[in-house]
Amino acid sequence: MNSNFLPAISMAAINKANESADINDLYDLLTQPLHEELYHRKTFDFLDDLSDGQQLLLTFDYVRIQVGQGGFIQFIENGYIGLLPTMIEQLYKIGGNDMAQVLDDVLKVFVLNRELLSKPKTVEEFAQLYDELKEFEIIDERFNKLNEPTVKLMLAYAMAHVNEFAQVKKEGE
Repeated sequence: MNSNFLPAISMAAINKANESADINDLYDLLTQPLHEELYHRKTFDFLDDLSDGQQLLLTFDYVRIQVGQGGFIQFIENGYIGLLPTMIEQLYKIGGNDMAQVLDDVLKVFVLNRELLSKPKTVEEFAQLYDELKEFEIIDERFNKLNEPTVKLMLAYAMAHVNEFAQVKKEGE
């Protein structure tokens, strides 16, 4: 799918970020305009305007942020579970099979515990989920182990298909 939203980014900026020792430099360069536009539009319908690669970068960033703060339990509690099916498909397309399997396992645990995870909760009930659903601890650990290799894989894809992610500006434009 083609993108209806291509932020203008100079090739110099892309190359500089790609050459950085910190993989997050390129990741942030490509995702920041997507986050800004999503914030501006205030609806996940924005994802429909993005290429598959852009969708993957943006939605994976939500996973990274949520899992980093409170694991997949927080990710689910904050209502992001619906992002996973498409993300899994996109990961398989770029060869991210191990991470796709982790996210598929999240969906399986969610389905098995749908009633518990879907009902409104007090803060205390939410905190208790971490004791009741220990299987998420293992999934969180697997995610964290695969996070960096998956980001590298996504960025390699982005560099090979840069026009899917940005309207590349040459120097002087």
